[in-house]
Amino acid sequence: MQAEPSFQWSEPVIEFIGFASLFLANGAIGFRFAAVRDRLTHPRSATARPVYARATRDAARLGLLGTLVQGALFILQLPRLAARTHVSVGQLIISHPEVIARTLLLALALIGFALAARSRWSGWPVAAVAVVGAELSGILTGRWAGMVNPLHQLFAGLWLGTLAVLVIAGFDAVLRHELRAERGAIVADLVNGFSPLALTCGPLLVITGVTTALMHLHPFSSLWTTPYGYTLLLKLSLVAVVFSLGAWNWRRQRPRLGTEEAAGLIRRSSVWELSAATLVLLATAVLVSLPAPRRPRPSAASQPAAKPGATRLPDALLIGT
Repeated sequence: MQAEPSFQWSEPVIEFIGFASLFLANGAIGFRFAAVRDRLTHPRSATARPVYARATRDAARLGLLGTLVQGALFILQLPRLAARTHVSVGQLIISHPEVIARTLLLALALIGFALAARSRWSGWPVAAVAVVGAELSGILTGRWAGMVNPLHQLFAGLWLGTLAVLVIAGFDAVLRHELRAERGAIVADLVNGFSPLALTCGPLLVITGVTTALMHLHPFSSLWTTPYGYTLLLKLSLVAVVFSLGAWNWRRQRPRLGTEEAAGLIRRSSVWELSAATLVLLATAVLVSLPAPRRPRPSAASQPAAKPGATRLPDALLIGT
C-alpha cells in the first residue's frame, strides 16, 4: 500500500496567501457595491463625497493587490497542472477552456481594479465580472458537482473580505476626514450598506460549507477520528466565534451608530471579528492541505474507462481550494 504524502507546512502557507488575496479581491467588490453603493453619486454631503471616493480608491488598490497575488499563484501552479494533465504549459494555456477563461478574467480584473484605483469608475463593473467569473470558471468544463467549494469561497470572500476592506480602507478614510462631526454618520452609511450583504452571504456560507464537509467526510465518523476531522471541528468552532461577533456588531453596535464614539466602538469590535476570521482562514489553509478521508476504492474492473483524449484539470486549479 502506498504511503500517504507527508504534510508540508509550505502548503498551508501558500493556501493561506491564496485565501487572503482572494478575499481582498472579493472584498473590494463587496465594499464598492454594498458598503459604498450610490454614495459616490449621492453623497450625504458635499464634504463627505471625498471620503467615499478616497475609501473606494483604497479598496480598488487592495483588490488590485489581491488579484496580482492570485495571478502569481496561478502562474506558479501551471507547471504542476501541466504535468498532472500530461501536456506542456503552452498547450495547457491555449487549449483548456478553464485555463483560458481564468487567464483572461484575471487580466480583466487587473485592468478593472487599476482603472478604479485611478478614479475611473467604469473599472468597477469590469473588475466585478472578472473576479466573480474567475471564481466560477469551472462551469466552462461542466464541473457542476465541484462548484460548491468555489461558491463557498465566493460567499466567504464577499462577507469577510468586504469586512476586511471596510476596516482597512473604509474606516481609515473616515478617520482622516477633517470634519469630525460627519465621521459617525459616514461610518453608519458604510456599515448599514455592508450589513445586508453579510446577512445574505452568512447563511449561504453555512449551506455550502456543510455541503462541502459532507462531501469530504467518508465515513462521517472521520469527523472525530482523523486529523482532517479534528481540523474541521476547529474551523467550525472558529466560524461560530466569527458569527457570534458579527451578530454582536449587528444587534448591539450597529443601532448605536451616528456618533464618532460609536464609530470607534464598532471599528474595534470589527477588528476582533476580522481577527477571528483570520484564524478561520489559517485553519482552512491547514484543512485543505490535509488528505481528506477517502471512500473505499472500487476494483479496477468496476471503474469506467476514461474517454479518449479527455483532459480534466484537478480542483487545485481553483486557487485557495
